[in-house]
Amino acid sequence: MSKKLVAYFSCGGDTGAAAKQLAKAADADLFAIKPAVPYTDADLDWRDKNSRSSVEMRTLARPEIADRVDNMDEYDVVFVGFPIWWYLAPTIINAFLASYDFSGKTVVPFATSGGSDMRKAEAVLKPLCSPQTVWKDGKLIDGNATADDLRDWVKELNIL
Repeated sequence: MSKKLVAYFSCGGDTGAAAKQLAKAADADLFAIKPAVPYTDADLDWRDKNSRSSVEMRTLARPEIADRVDNMDEYDVVFVGFPIWWYLAPTIINAFLASYDFSGKTVVPFATSGGSDMRKAEAVLKPLCSPQTVWKDGKLIDGNATADDLRDWVKELNIL
């Protein structure tokens, strides 16, 4: 049986709720990806072209992460969750993926979104992992996803 981790970034709570539900469904540990400098409401104002999140997404700047997964080598499967921003993952996810060697591990992205799909996000994220990483196609998880839905998805991934 593989050891699994659900690592996620959440600002508004939707992705965090999905991550907690997924961790239960997958029998996985949980890790919150947080920036070293927390985001304020003004930082997250997507209508302001000069807000921190807008600048990070435009320049692809990778914010520093507050904590590391010290025992990453123990995990075989890592689910990586995030909200979709401008059709992409927030750049803190880029920083997270680039900061570990996922060789020999399975990485499974998941996201929450108000209507965007994950294709562009996955196209940017997958190359951040080593060629020896097993990358599984991601899933959008909405607020209506049940524990049974998530268990079924995990079974379909064939990673247990």
